[in-house]
Amino acid sequence: MVTRSEDVNAEAWRAYGAHHLRRGTELSEVTRIDWGVEGTGPGAEVLGELAGRRVLDLGCGPARHAAHLVRAHGALVDAVDASAGQYERGRARYGSLPGLRLVLADAVEHLRTAEPYDVIYSLHAVPYLDPHRLLPALAAALKPGGRLCFTVLHTNSGGDGPSDRVTARPEILRPAGGGDITVHMWVLTPELWTELLTEYGLRVEHVEVLDTPQAGNHASYRLFQVTRPFRLSSRPRIDKPPLAHATLGAGAILYGPRGLLLGRHRLGTWELPGGAVEPGESLQEAVVRELGEETGIEARPEDVRLLGTLVGDAGGVVRVTVAARVTAWRGEPADQPEESVGRWRWFGLDRLPEQLFVCSAQALTAWRPGLPIDHSPAHYTPYATGTDGS
Repeated sequence: MVTRSEDVNAEAWRAYGAHHLRRGTELSEVTRIDWGVEGTGPGAEVLGELAGRRVLDLGCGPARHAAHLVRAHGALVDAVDASAGQYERGRARYGSLPGLRLVLADAVEHLRTAEPYDVIYSLHAVPYLDPHRLLPALAAALKPGGRLCFTVLHTNSGGDGPSDRVTARPEILRPAGGGDITVHMWVLTPELWTELLTEYGLRVEHVEVLDTPQAGNHASYRLFQVTRPFRLSSRPRIDKPPLAHATLGAGAILYGPRGLLLGRHRLGTWELPGGAVEPGESLQEAVVRELGEETGIEARPEDVRLLGTLVGDAGGVVRVTVAARVTAWRGEPADQPEESVGRWRWFGLDRLPEQLFVCSAQALTAWRPGLPIDHSPAHYTPYATGTDGS
């Protein structure tokens, strides 16, 4: 859903493009990709090999950089912008360039319908869109193994730094020969950007600092180099092993038309609903209880299908987990008071988040062995029922 801040930005870019069309602003050709200040920092080499590859320029403006990648690197580039004025400027100059396709569209709508890309890049356009709307669409539109590079504002010229909350704030654009334009930007810390990218199944490889060299100008940018991994990672929740006593836990797999249910632990891992089995409980009853306590979702023991037992190691302590498939439930997941897991979300199996809790990762690969998830080994004993992967 488009936010009010994005509506403000759409109107600002409409006015910005119309301003340059009226003014007849001349476009000089570019000879390199400038991620921050012109002539500083890396160039197109951060995008990897481009010849013959499908590339997306997101928020392309008048498409100068897209045209450069077509001419100098042999890329096949889709250049997308939501500003009709910017689109017209690009079409007037590069409309007949083979290998370049100009698209007038909302970025997220284009990403949702396009064939996946080998490379996606964006110069300063990402902060104008709500990350929770943009990033899942970016992840879905990038091929496994594909590369995403983009720049974001870190500190503006006045010295205002980034926020540790996912909120937009007003910023002022000063186009050449025109008045100020107010936009709303998501200016976030690199740590928060990294957390969001990881949440949507992307892996941050490197973040580069791009400072403005002019004295008295505090503007600073961050260049994110990101990949969509072929295989997902998992990690322990903490470095210390659990207390050395017998523990039996259960992990609940809820999978339906909206995807797989996962929540984020306060220590940073994504995991299935579940937990320790209490004395006197059946495994099915434990799954139903943990599901209700953690998410508020209601289920019946008869709708819990036990898949099998996973026996693994946690710092020298034997850890036993039973993977269970919940086939029917009622209600919507919601954060519950005093629970350590929250932020419940439905994920497509092709867009699972990074940093799955190792027990959840083991349960998921027991359920669907083809899922590209790496984790420490566990001995899996399937039960006679519930082994068809449904």
